[in-house]
Amino acid sequence: MYKTTRLSILQMLENRYGLKYTLICSQLPVEKWYNYIDEDTIADAIMDRLSANAHRFELKGESLRKKKSEKFD
Repeated sequence: MYKTTRLSILQMLENRYGLKYTLICSQLPVEKWYNYIDEDTIADAIMDRLSANAHRFELKGESLRKKKSEKFD
């Protein structure tokens, strides 16, 4: 991830923190976010703002796209 992207995400989260809801959807498992962000200090700050007062839903199971495509085969 580019440094400007990391800083932009952190700034957006900082501006919204305590004022607005923020919804994050990702196909990348949370435990891999630190490696993806690739800068420990910024990753800590981002994860801190995301995890404080968070509601986390982890979906499991087979892809619905895969199930739908099998119906048409």
